[in-house]
Amino acid sequence: MNFKAVLEGLLFVSGEDGLSLETLINILEIDKEKIINLIKELNEDYNKDDRGLKLEYFSEKVKIVTKKEHSEYYKKLIGEEANEPLSPATLETLAIVAYNEPVTRIMVDEIRGVNSAHLIRKLVFKNFIHEVGRSDLPGRPILYGVTDQFLDYFGLKSTKDLPELKEIEEPEETELFNSKYKEEI
Repeated sequence: MNFKAVLEGLLFVSGEDGLSLETLINILEIDKEKIINLIKELNEDYNKDDRGLKLEYFSEKVKIVTKKEHSEYYKKLIGEEANEPLSPATLETLAIVAYNEPVTRIMVDEIRGVNSAHLIRKLVFKNFIHEVGRSDLPGRPILYGVTDQFLDYFGLKSTKDLPELKEIEEPEETELFNSKYKEEI
């Protein structure tokens, strides 16, 4: 049995979800060391210039992904609309979910100071966040967390790889009528 070919097929079929080492061990019924060697061999094959795919590790899973150096052609296929940049408000909402997951929409609203329902729906639609359960709070609101697609998009292996948050310093109070800039006469 050509396990490298089977591994490649399994990774292809799993799509953007990828597969963990434990899952591969259970399916192929071979030991962890052999799986790791097969992954390395397949990765070497993909690293050649005449290949359009490569292996990546995200969220403790192995996935087949396209090479970034060919992205201009993939964008033409998908269309530019799907690759529109996220607005600052959307990024802010996404960061709140990523750093505080699991989090309810109301918690996001409290942090942002405005209603985030539309942005939450947009992020769910883009598959950057998803429902991870229900809170025990009255009304049992939905809890949200980030998806593997979020991790892929931002090149993270897990949320542990998020940069540390720095405390924002309050700006110094300035006097309204005493400016440091003086008008010359």
